[in-house]
Amino acid sequence: MLGIRDVGLEWDEWACKTRAAAGQLTIRTDVAAYPLWPFLGRTTGLIASPPCQAWSMAGKRLGLVDQPLVHQAVADLAQGRDTREKLLAACRDERSLLAAEPMRYLHALNQRGQPEWVAMEEVPDVLPLWRQYAAILRTWGYSVWTGVLNAADYGVPQTRRRAILLASRTRTAEPPPPTHAKLAEPDSLFGPGRARWVSMAEALGWGATDRPVPTVCAGGGPGGGPEPFPSGSRKTLSNARDRGTWKPHPPTTSAAAATGGRTQKTITSQHPGAQATPTVWRWTLRNNNQANATVRTLDEPAGTLFFGHRANECVWQAEPTTATSPGAAPDPIRITAAEAGLLQTFPADYPWQGNKGQIFSQVGTAVPPRLAAHLLAPHLGVPLRPDDFTLAA
Repeated sequence: MLGIRDVGLEWDEWACKTRAAAGQLTIRTDVAAYPLWPFLGRTTGLIASPPCQAWSMAGKRLGLVDQPLVHQAVADLAQGRDTREKLLAACRDERSLLAAEPMRYLHALNQRGQPEWVAMEEVPDVLPLWRQYAAILRTWGYSVWTGVLNAADYGVPQTRRRAILLASRTRTAEPPPPTHAKLAEPDSLFGPGRARWVSMAEALGWGATDRPVPTVCAGGGPGGGPEPFPSGSRKTLSNARDRGTWKPHPPTTSAAAATGGRTQKTITSQHPGAQATPTVWRWTLRNNNQANATVRTLDEPAGTLFFGHRANECVWQAEPTTATSPGAAPDPIRITAAEAGLLQTFPADYPWQGNKGQIFSQVGTAVPPRLAAHLLAPHLGVPLRPDDFTLAA
């Protein structure tokens, strides 16, 4: 997106293959074992995004139990003491200590006055660790900012919150100005306004608009893509999208309509001895099957997408628009990897490698490219306009 090439160190085989297919130079390795000398004197910036599984709400969160050990590892590595083997033996989750690994690189690079800038990302619970990094980096002459940013504030159709660290030797480190808000904000004397958060319908080209649109078959959405689940049994959707089949209960009929900014499905259910009663179903995305799962309508951004072993639990589901709506709802439909990638702001034709589960894993653990572009552009000297929608093209 920004026209800059990097060198990636990555453990996952399929993530490496995807990066190679996308033209990115990648070394498949364990970052904890890779030597430091190849980077000395050659590194301008360091991007670190340690695995989040040990800390994420989607996992067992043993990283929180291991947190004192990780803090100790960071403190030791900052002094050039390598106590990782001893500390790793005490960790409940072996991935926890990878959050301290960037300090091994930073300490070695700092001996050469490098890198010029640093950008790091993790789940919000890692923010105290980023603050420890910040305190150390400031003693080395860096300007540092740490905080939690919402990806939706930067044009990502997902309210993904992440702990960010930005550091620089040459400029004041600060978060990029947000370009979007939950509610649109007009321009003012204090600066440009902000657009409304990007909805899932907009990102997927499903055409949730402010006016009704006709029911169409797959491929006819006004946003350039298919309507989410058009009329009929959904067999019209291509097999490549792995949609499955909705089996309506006769004499039920359905029609898709996007009304008032919400994409809906109208179902007329006929009960014996009663007049036909229309039921309007609203499509939502549920991000997992837990009781506290985030459920969002199509005219909103998605909740945080995470997959792994829960890849099959992120589903589109229909909800009635009134509490007394009769009739049988369509069955839930699993999100596709292509849809998940678009909701992370990857291009529609991004060359994902691997099977469905492997792709879901890559999508769920990635930093949304549009957010990353906003974070990195100032440090790379690349102009990035607030309305630069070419990033998602």
